[in-house]
Amino acid sequence: MRPLARPPAWARPLPEANPPADMAIYQLPTGTYETPAALAVRGGSFRDKRQFAASAVLVQHPKGDLLIDAGFGVDVAVHIAMLPRFMRSAHHVARTAREQLDASGYDRGRLLGVVLTHSHWDHASGLDSLRDTPIWMNQHERRHASEHWDGKVFRHVSRGHEIREYGFDDRPYLGFSSSYDVHGDGSVVIVHAGGHTTGSVIVFVTVPSGARYAFVGDLTWQLDGIGRRVERPWLMRKLADHDPAQVRQDLLRMIALDGMMHIVPAHDLRAYGGIPRLTPEPAGQPL
Repeated sequence: MRPLARPPAWARPLPEANPPADMAIYQLPTGTYETPAALAVRGGSFRDKRQFAASAVLVQHPKGDLLIDAGFGVDVAVHIAMLPRFMRSAHHVARTAREQLDASGYDRGRLLGVVLTHSHWDHASGLDSLRDTPIWMNQHERRHASEHWDGKVFRHVSRGHEIREYGFDDRPYLGFSSSYDVHGDGSVVIVHAGGHTTGSVIVFVTVPSGARYAFVGDLTWQLDGIGRRVERPWLMRKLADHDPAQVRQDLLRMIALDGMMHIVPAHDLRAYGGIPRLTPEPAGQPL
């Protein structure tokens, strides 16, 4: 399979960011589910089984903390049973995001909310045990989740939640036309990347060391999409993406940034390397 043409590398300075000294990020892995590489990336093999990550990421900031996605919830088996049969697969469950937060002694009152990269089941399931935490969504994704068939699990787990709707400023950010600077210091910036779903987003995070992260959700399911410049297979683009052409455009934007920041596709376990865990996994529960 021929890869996408390599875009020119980003040549302008990276946006200014002034993260406070006590800002930090942690990964909260909640489980995995199995997917053949042939269904994940163009040119993949059915013999190559990928363990798709279902994780949350805690972003601590003195003005208030956020979770990026929610991972698997306590009732993940129920949520998987709500999916069409062709979407169900073998899965492994670890501790939920809430269980990991509580085990660390974390004060959940610090949480401003859960920012969903989009509303699909494997990003929203863990909302079922975070009832007292608001859900942050833009209007595009809120509408998508309320109307589309793939929002069934989200509609189930979001009952009773406060939903805080945020908007985007007409302020370009790294080639994306609109953005939302959460704390006003450039440390957490959300951009609209509405190809996978109409309100999909990428969350850019800069930490005090100067390291930059791009949590790209399902723009690509695996790092192959960035490193090998490959899209999802044709059938999966048709089934999974609202606007495949927009996904391709945004994927090329991220490929142009490769090497300048740590790009994290939500479902690639390898992408979380180097991000510390909030608490060690109990013995017998490696992920």
